[in-house]
This record gives sequence, C-alpha cells and structure tokens, in this order.
Amino acid sequence: MRIVNTVDEVRNQVRRWREQGLTVGLVPTMGYLHEGHASLIAASHRENDRTVVSDFVNPMQFGPSEDLESYPRDIEHDAAVVEKNGGDMIFHPTPEEMYHKGFSSFVDMTVLTEELCGLSRPGHFRGVCTVVSKLFNIVKPDRAYFGKKDAQQLAVIRHMVDDLNMDIEIKGCPIVREADGLAKSSRNTYLSTEERKAATVLWRAVNKGTELIRGGEKDCGVIIREMSAVIDAEPLARADYIKIVDCATMQQIETLDRDALCALAVYIGKTRLIDNFFTEDI
Repeated sequence: MRIVNTVDEVRNQVRRWREQGLTVGLVPTMGYLHEGHASLIAASHRENDRTVVSDFVNPMQFGPSEDLESYPRDIEHDAAVVEKNGGDMIFHPTPEEMYHKGFSSFVDMTVLTEELCGLSRPGHFRGVCTVVSKLFNIVKPDRAYFGKKDAQQLAVIRHMVDDLNMDIEIKGCPIVREADGLAKSSRNTYLSTEERKAATVLWRAVNKGTELIRGGEKDCGVIIREMSAVIDAEPLARADYIKIVDCATMQQIETLDRDALCALAVYIGKTRLIDNFFTEDI
C-alpha cells in the first residue's frame, strides 16, 4: 500500500494498472477514517482489482466559520485502515497540489443543492462537486464509493455524473453505526462525554420517523413534528433541519407518495451531526 502526494504519481500508477487490464475503484474521503470509511474501502476491494483512497481535507467545501483548521487529521491511522481493508494507494495531496495558484474553475449545480445541507451551508456542494470532479479526472476510476449517511452528497454526485456524461459507476453504501445507533462520523470526536450521550437523540428521532411510516403515516408534516419533538426533548440538541424530500430532486414534499429521503442535521453543543433514512429501506 502506497501513499502518494501528487497528481502525476497517481496517474502513473493507475496507467500501469490499466496496462495490466486491472479495474480501479475510488473512495473519496477527507481522512480521519472510521468504520464507515472502512466499509467503503472493503466494498471497493471486493468489486475492483485495485482501490485508491483519496485523503484530502478539502478547504473549498468549508464555510468561513466552519471547522477547517480543527478538522481531525491522522494519516498514519488512515494508512492502517486503508491497508487493513484492502486499499492499494492513498492519494494525500496538499491544498496547493489540488488548487494551484490562479485556480478559477468550478463545478456547480442547481436544484439538488438548494435544500438540506445546501441551504444551511452555502457553497458547500460547489466545493464537493469541484473536488470530486478533479478526483474523477485524476484517477479515472471504474467505480466510486460514497456513504449513504451523506445522502444529499450521494444524490448530487450521481446527478453530476449523469449530467456530465462521466463514465463512472457510483456506488452508495449503507450507514455504519455505533452500538447505540449514532452514525459513524469524524466529527463525533468533537463531542464531550455528556454530548456523546446526548447525540443518540438523532438515532431516536430516526426510529420515531420510521416507526410512524411503518404504522401507515403519510403526512410529512406529522412525521417531522414527531421527530422534532424527540430532538427538542434533549437539552443539548438543537435541530438545524428535519425535512422529507423527493429522492430525485431533493425538494420538500408534503405526502409520502413516492420514494423519499428523511434527513436531519442537529447541533449537539457546537458540533453539527447528520443522519437520515430512505423510505424505500423501511
């Protein structure tokens, strides 16, 4: 397993793999890898001959008041996770390698990026689309792997690939959770002991929503109100949003008459966590 830092190194290695007739999978990450990332790497290892993991904290998808500088980083830990799960190469560039002086080209999207995290974090998905497009152009993978925890991101990437006729298969992989239900996230490390206990309120809200839908509830307003009541009952929690949207457009709907995504973002103290469920999985 190799760690490389430049675009040329990645391209040269992938070219040699291609000359051998090997398939290539890509797992884009911002590092500080956990079991969720490990599941993506393992999936790529199963389905491809070689796997590249990008490990890059992308400054373009952080807002001015967000946690770019404090975002956790540990390349030695990440290398151990990648190797254990069958990865073959880590691409670990600097911001300067990815965005040279004078960089001024971007990939942007409308509609799908205007709700949920796109509404709360202006410019976030412009950064996501730009860096993922660059990674796709650098690695040229057969398949790329993303977690369903970032459901809007997954929808945006799939739409971008379709719109721009990129010859890449996008694979969405299930959320990996802690024993108490909290979705695995690098940001969980920010939580104090008390906040970590409080953070399970996201899972309790998810369970409330799925319980209502299994019981036949179709009114999105009712489902959201009940889920909001669960969040509001936790003193350390503050909801950023709880919304139910069309899976294809990410636009809010009023009635469950199609495949939908229920997504929530909640502040536990100062830490913003996300979770979701798809009605098709209930």
